Amino acid sequence: MSIIHLKTIIKADIQTVFDLARDIDLHQKSTSKTKEKAIAGRTSGLIEEGETVTWRAKHLGIYQTLTTKIISMEKPYQFTDVMQKGAFKSMKHEHIFKQEGRNTIMTDIFEFQSPFGFFGKIFNKLFLKNYMKKFLLERNQLIKITAENILHNKKTVSISAIMLSSSKHLSHKLTTIN
Repeated sequence: MSIIHLKTIIKADIQTVFDLARDIDLHQKSTSKTKEKAIAGRTSGLIEEGETVTWRAKHLGIYQTLTTKIISMEKPYQFTDVMQKGAFKSMKHEHIFKQEGRNTIMTDIFEFQSPFGFFGKIFNKLFLKNYMKKFLLERNQLIKITAENILHNKKTVSISAIMLSSSKHLSHKLTTIN
């Protein structure tokens, strides 16, 4: 069994990061290189516990399908999906979220096993583990950028609202003085 363990520090609140990590539409954007599309089950929006999604994507030059099911979810701290059907012999992906100050630590524990016994193990070591790690890192980078932009936009809106409120208040004071 191969295991990929990733930690991503995101300057955003835990609920935002949790929701982005289970957003089917954002996932499709992060996997545009493989032309990944949700084709059955939950195909848009936020996936929930007990739901499945079937993905169709081009990996290693071949179109493949993968059906996963969310087998556990504790909002906004974790969710786990497992493969129901697909090219792996087995696959489990744990998504764990922890708030630390103003940051959210997003942890991925991705376990998979290739078919084809001994040859599958060699393929994992020589190629597949690095391929899957890069795939997950690209997805996590889009989650990070999106979450941090949401936070930045909230701050910008808040600062703009304060400045607008202050300028109206100042304008009212100036009018009153004249």
